[in-house]
This record gives sequence, structure tokens and C-alpha cells, in this order.
Amino acid sequence: MRFGTQLRKSVYPPWKDQYIDYDKLKQLLKEGKSDAGSPVDQEEVEWTEEDEGAFVEELVNVQLEKVHDFQARTVQSLRDRLSKLEAELEPLAASNSQEDTQDEEPRTVDDGNRNEGKETQLRGALERLDKISQEIQELEKYSRMNYTGFLKAAKKHDRKRGHDYRVRPLLQVRLAALPFNQEDYSPMLYQLSTMYSFVRQSLEGKDANEPSPNEGQTGGESYKAYKFWVHPENLLEVKTMILRRLPVLVFNPQTSKIADGTQSDPSITSIYFDNPRFSLYTNKVAQEPNPASLRLRWYGQLSQKPEILLEKKIVKPDISEEERFGIKEKYVQPFLNGEYKMEKGVNKLKDRSGEDSSQVKELQKSVDDIRAFLRENELQPVLRANYTRTAFQIPGDDRVRISLDTDLALIREDAIDLERPCRDPEDWHRRDIDENELEYPFSSIRKGEINRFPYAILEIKIKGPKQYEWANDLMNSHLVYPAARFSKFVHGVAQLFEDNVNIFPFWLSALETDIRRDPEQAFKDEQESRAKAAEDELAVGSFIRSRASPLTRSITRSSPVGSPSGISPHYRTLSQRATAEDAHRASIAAKTSVAAKPSGVANIAEEDDSDDDDDDAQAERNTTAMNNTSQGLRSLFPAFSTSKYARSRRAQDKLPPGVEAPDVWIKDQGPLKIEPKVWLANQRTFIKWQHVAVLLASLALGLFNAAGVDDRIARALGVVYTCLAVFAGAWGWGVYTWRSRLIRRRSGRDFDAVLGPCIVCIGLVVALVLNFGFKYRAAVVAREHERERLVSSRNWTMMARHGNDVQV
Repeated sequence: MRFGTQLRKSVYPPWKDQYIDYDKLKQLLKEGKSDAGSPVDQEEVEWTEEDEGAFVEELVNVQLEKVHDFQARTVQSLRDRLSKLEAELEPLAASNSQEDTQDEEPRTVDDGNRNEGKETQLRGALERLDKISQEIQELEKYSRMNYTGFLKAAKKHDRKRGHDYRVRPLLQVRLAALPFNQEDYSPMLYQLSTMYSFVRQSLEGKDANEPSPNEGQTGGESYKAYKFWVHPENLLEVKTMILRRLPVLVFNPQTSKIADGTQSDPSITSIYFDNPRFSLYTNKVAQEPNPASLRLRWYGQLSQKPEILLEKKIVKPDISEEERFGIKEKYVQPFLNGEYKMEKGVNKLKDRSGEDSSQVKELQKSVDDIRAFLRENELQPVLRANYTRTAFQIPGDDRVRISLDTDLALIREDAIDLERPCRDPEDWHRRDIDENELEYPFSSIRKGEINRFPYAILEIKIKGPKQYEWANDLMNSHLVYPAARFSKFVHGVAQLFEDNVNIFPFWLSALETDIRRDPEQAFKDEQESRAKAAEDELAVGSFIRSRASPLTRSITRSSPVGSPSGISPHYRTLSQRATAEDAHRASIAAKTSVAAKPSGVANIAEEDDSDDDDDDAQAERNTTAMNNTSQGLRSLFPAFSTSKYARSRRAQDKLPPGVEAPDVWIKDQGPLKIEPKVWLANQRTFIKWQHVAVLLASLALGLFNAAGVDDRIARALGVVYTCLAVFAGAWGWGVYTWRSRLIRRRSGRDFDAVLGPCIVCIGLVVALVLNFGFKYRAAVVAREHERERLVSSRNWTMMARHGNDVQV
């Protein structure tokens, strides 16, 4: 199905005028009816600068701002409606608590009338809640479809008209500035859930303070998973921060139990299944009910005969169901073809555990379910994910589990195009990779068949309600970038099968930005996030509890939950209108940029690759722009820096009463340990300065002695060179002592000192120019004197000859 048709079918009628005008964008591309089979060659249509400017204006300014503004207004309207409904339900909660204290008193007619009025109000509130929940669902679909529409339009432009201008890089920057597709609806969903529970329990005559069946015990503690991206520059710091709390687990494939640190660490390979329509991918991205996935997974190289696991996973709202079993390599293709039903494995398990054992029944059920799943969905291998995993966990204690995946490569494994298949259609995997034992970075794979993910993937799983301060500090630090519900399978399909899918995940625009953040700004964002989280917790559960305070209610009604959609001064700055020239610059920058390659990581653990969208992570994106500062005088005088960090330090508030600034920082305590090369580098710089001083002094001395008593210019220049030599020696000594003092104090100040070299260079240039000028002037004067002498001599000769003639 073409995207234009899918967009028209997905339109929510009340909002039909607020969607991206995809047809208009196609008209601006002068596409005409080519999609409907027009024989016109679109490459022959003239494309001018005016056409480019009109398309860029419509796409990244008019359409994007229209969608963003509508999404922001709708989110704010939904919040206001929730707060208003919450305020209306508060008196009912208070009346419920009063009725609980008067249960023993006899009922009157007025009580019956009040109950009828209360029931009417509750049913009206239930209808309003249904309407709000429906609009939240439609708004999420609205954001997703429009986001895909912008990417599709940019791709169509770059393919048809992108010879000189590529609009995709500019669009990614604008999407990062106007992130309408990154709204976090979780706080509103929490409010909806709480109010639904209160209304339904009140209609059923139950105590609203009692937990509902959905809020009861789930039968055991569950994990909360949080996913992040880690920039290669921060990778080592993240690993050392985790190692202070958790040890590294090393998986030994021979024993599966003993951690052998001397063995080389194998990589993990997963092959994901889907059909040519990419139904599984679409269900995951569109967040359809109970999305399922299927993959093959093994450790190390396939030539080492590892155990291959065939895994099926279904994500449900409350829990995820997994079915898996091991299978040998030679049986994989017969199983996928329906010719093998795991008879040997089932019979071995029957001999070992008994024919009627639960393990046999569970294995047989898993085999039957996966075979039916393959047959019903017409699945085939489409994507390979290869990565190296480092796992951190205390042995025997699974309360905190952390995995760090690096060197992630996503490779096409499909045979969808029968004319140019990436994999033999009669085989289940690519033999050019497995037989040649290719490893990261897979340089022999063609460009269009591989995508190397630029960052490492950090996943933190916490079991139970306990909070770990060190884990929270890591998750809120500048070292990681939140990537909730990131999936290797979804990302690989979105990047490698862009022409085959009509929906994309929300995190693609973040790949075009720098995920590194300023540490000070990250700390401020963490404090704001914690404050908002505390307010949200009060807002969700305050109105149905009689212990709620007026302050809590006021916080609840103020809708404190922040989002990228809010109109702020930051948004006003970022939302400057783009032009065709901006598209050209962004295109050039995209062509010349080189993706950073994450460094390798050595260790892995035998742990499930939780690469599905079932995580309960509620991470808020805090994206900060990296502003470039000009050079000039600030490089000469660091104290005059006008950076955001310097301004914040100069404008820092005073310490609170009773708090004193420490005399010695913690980092400056303990014995001083400095590498010898630091001292030697400082000494080498000092020796170089003394070398320059000696050379200048020798030049000055030679020039002064060679000049005669009457050569005042040469003697003056000798004095100038002597002054420069003295300055060079004094500067070298001063800088040497200054830097030594900074090293001993472990100072974080800048060690650059460029004023001295500038003075010496300028002094030498001035002296040389003056020397040349004075010598040139002296030569000119001497030439004039010689000319006058010759003229005078000629005149005397002529006068002498004339006198002799007179005497004769």
C-alpha cells in the first residue's frame, strides 16, 4: 500500500485539516501523476531555485509548524480537560469518605436523590474519560503518521530532485527542534487509570481506597527496563561507573556456568523474521495489541557449532510471553519449511523426564505454536543483528542487571527481491558472512546492505520497587541519552528497508543530533525532572485519597507535566524558518560528515536479548544544543569567556546560610600523583623558550659589536633584540613556574598562554621591518650624496677648463 493511500485511511475525521498535506508536497515536486503510471520522465522536468525554495518552505516551515502547533495545542487541551474533570471528582471522593463514617445511620429520601445525582455525574465522567482516552490514542497515531509523512516526502525529494539539494538533513534538524513525535503521554495515562478506577469502583459501590483488581498483586516482582544510548567518548566512563557497583559477567559457551576471563569474548548474532509486507515490524511500531516477534540467536561464530535458540516473544500490557527451544543448525531449514517437527528433541526429553512431564508438554506446545506462527504469517529471515555485549550483575543476585551492547551492525538477510537476493532463498542465513567468519565492521558487505549503529546501547533492568541511587545518578547523568523502547529489529528495518515500510520509529531524528550534553546542564535537567516526577506522583494519586492536601490539589490542577511540545523561549529560538540555502548547507554537511565508530567491548553474559518494546521505561528526552563560541580575544584571555558555563559560574548564587566553601576540594586531597611526562613536557617548553632567548641574545650581541660607533641604527636594533631576548627568557620562566603551580594544585584551568609568543613574533617582525626601512633609507641618502659629489666634481672640472681657455 502506498503511503498516500495509507495516510488517507488513517485520518481522524475531526482533525482532517491538521494532517500533513502530502498531495500538495507531491505537486510542488512536479510529480504529476507519475505514481499512477504516467509515462512522463520526471528527470526531464525543469527544477529551478524557486521550485526548491517553495518546496522547502512548505515542508519544513508551513507543514511542520502546522503539525507541531496542533499537537501542542491538543496535548494542552487534554491536560486541561483531565485537570478539570479531576477537580470535579474531588468532592465526590470527599463525600465518599463522609458516607463511610455514616454507614450505620438510616437512609432518607434525600440520600437516595443524592445518590442518583452522584451516579449521573459519575456516568458522565466515565463518558468524558472514554472520549479523552480515545483522543490520546488518536493523537499518538496522528503524530506517528505525520512523522512518517515528513520522512517520506523528504526521501521522495532527495531521490527525484536531490542532485544539488538534499532536504533530509535539514528536516532532521527541524524535527529535533520541533519534536512533536516525542511527546510522553504516560502522566496523562496514569491520571486516566486512577480516575477510571475511582469512577468504576464508585459505580459498583466499592470503596475507592481499596485497590482494584488491576492494581492487585501480580504474583511476583517484575522488572523495569530503561534503555539509553552511549556516545563512544563516554563509553569507558560509563563502564567504570558501573564496575564500582556491579562485576562483569563473562559467559563461557562450553559450560554455560563458569566465568572464564581468559577466553575471547564472542559476539551475539540474532536473525529476525518478517514477511515481505513487514507485518511484525508495523505492529511493533504502531503499538498494536500483543505484537509478536521471532528470531534465531546464537553466540560466537556459526562455524563453532554453537547452540541456536529459536525464540518467539509476545508483548502484552501486563506481561510478556516467551517461547523458545534449542535447535541444531542442520535442522533449521527443514523446520522453517515444515518438514521437521523437533521429533528428536522431544523424544530425548521424553526419555530423560518422562512422557507425561511438564517439560515435554511445554516443549511440544512451543514447537507447535512457532510452526503455526511461521505458517500463518509467511515469515522468512529478513534482518541480522550482530553486536558485542558486556553484562554486569552480582552472581546470584538479579535485582539489578545491566547490559552494554557495542559494535552493533544491522545487515539485510532477506530474499524479498528474487532478482537480487541478499540471501539464498533456499537457505536460512547468509553463507558469505558465516562461512567466511566475518566480524565487525563487516567491510566486505555492500553499502546498502548494512547499517552500523554509531552508539552503544545501555539497558538497565531493576527488579522490585527499590530505588538505587547510583543507578538513578547514571540514568540522569550527561553520559547517557534516553532511548525508551529502542529496538534493534525496528531500527534495522527502518534504515535498510525504507522503501518497503510506511511507518518509522520516533528516534530516527535523534541520530542527526549530537547526543552529548553539558554536565552542568544535565545536572540541572535532573533536578527539574525529579521535581516534576514528584509533582506527577502527587497529581496522579491525590484526589481519591482523603489525606490529600490543598497544596497537592493545586499542583494537580496546574498540569505541571512538561513536554517538548510546550511553547517556550527555547522553542522560539529553534523554530527559525528554514530556507533552500539552509537545505543546501545541511546537505553539504551531511555529505562530508563521518559517523563516529564506537569502540569495542569484550565481555558478554548469557542473558536474554530484551530487544522488544515491552520496557516500562518512562525516560524524558533532555536534548541540549552544543553552541559554538567564537575565538579571538577569548583564546588569549580565558577569563573573559562568554560561554554559557562561564556565565553561569559568574552568576552563581551565594551559598545558603550555614554552608561554607571548602578550603580544599575532595579531588585535591590525598598524595599528589602526577605522571612524569607532565613535568617533562613543562620542562621541555621552558628549555625551548630559553633556546629562543639565547638565539635572540646572540643575534643582538653580534649586531651590536659589528656596528660601528657611528652606526646608531644597528646599535639601536641590537638593543631591541636584547630586550626581546630578555622578555623571552623571563616569559619562559614565568610560564614554567605558573604551570608547575597549576599541576601541583590539580587545577582545571586552561594551560594555554599565547600572549608571550605573540609579543615575541610581533616584536621580531617590527624590528625586521624597521631594519629594512632604515637600511633602505640609508642607501637612498648615500646614493643622493654620491650623485651630488659627482655633479660637483664635474662642475669644477668644467670651470677649470674654462679658466685655462681664457688664459690662452
